[in-house]
Amino acid sequence: MKDVLDFAQYICNRYHSITDDPIDELKLHKLLYFCQREKLAIINEPMFSENMQGWVHGPVSLRTRTYFDSTDGNIQLATNDISDEDKYIINNVLEQYAGLASWKLRNLSHEEYSWQHSRDGLAPDERGSKELLLDDIRHDAEKVRPIDSVWGMYYDEFEDYEVAE
Repeated sequence: MKDVLDFAQYICNRYHSITDDPIDELKLHKLLYFCQREKLAIINEPMFSENMQGWVHGPVSLRTRTYFDSTDGNIQLATNDISDEDKYIINNVLEQYAGLASWKLRNLSHEEYSWQHSRDGLAPDERGSKELLLDDIRHDAEKVRPIDSVWGMYYDEFEDYEVAE
């Protein structure tokens, strides 16, 4: 499985190409979480193996945090390419969420069971480092209806679409 930094760098590059602005760290972590959840919703496999932690402002990837450079919105480590399938999923997530403010994404992540479960027993402003469990993110993925932004259709609608031969 690929390193979370490979996906973080792809998100940074893609975000910059869409908006002409560098991504901020808060938004990057939330987009990584939504990409992980989306891949679980579509094919029931995680995108990356690193577990995220439930911090006060939502899910955080410690490895990404270590290598993120806020001056240019990039990951300061050479990364490898990722699969076309993963790029497709990330691009769909960015289509849905990249235009939202970082704090809106933060608030959306707070609605996720996986983040809430990682915060059990903590005050809202109390620091925490409990990991989001993959099974909890799978639970969150069950409520997702993935959309294909290229076709403008939900994945489950493709089943009803007949291809002309």
